[in-house]
Amino acid sequence: MASQNGVQSTELLNAQAHVWNHIFNFINSMSLKCAVQLGILDIIHEYGKPMTLEELVDALHINKAKVNGVYHLMRIFTHSGFFVKEKISGDEEKKGYRLTPSSRLLLKDDPYSVAPLLLAMLDPIFRETFQKKERLAPFEVAHGRTFWEYLKN
Repeated sequence: MASQNGVQSTELLNAQAHVWNHIFNFINSMSLKCAVQLGILDIIHEYGKPMTLEELVDALHINKAKVNGVYHLMRIFTHSGFFVKEKISGDEEKKGYRLTPSSRLLLKDDPYSVAPLLLAMLDPIFRETFQKKERLAPFEVAHGRTFWEYLKN
């Protein structure tokens, strides 16, 4: 393998992938927020069997021009383990999306749902507290201490 500044190319590639994964990690959480807000998880759950992309888009009642965006969202979710893509019985050509144990934790009516926590943590007001140091965060104004200080007690 070629060496650049004493670093093997595979090591450099792994290091770059590690950094890029951290840079773009917000895409995963923002995609989850989108899925919860659109009701994708609940729609597939209520369908009761693996659901094709076309069936999901129809159930979402969105403009057909946005099918590509839903496709990309579903690829992210499948890659990250929130959905499994499997063959639909009776039709070997078609594949549908099925929930995983992780995605079930984001169902609206599940007693163990963490969907409210996801939505709260990704709310712009809460996210802002991590970005601005020069003024008090809303949580600190309301409670007289930072969120992290509050968790310590």
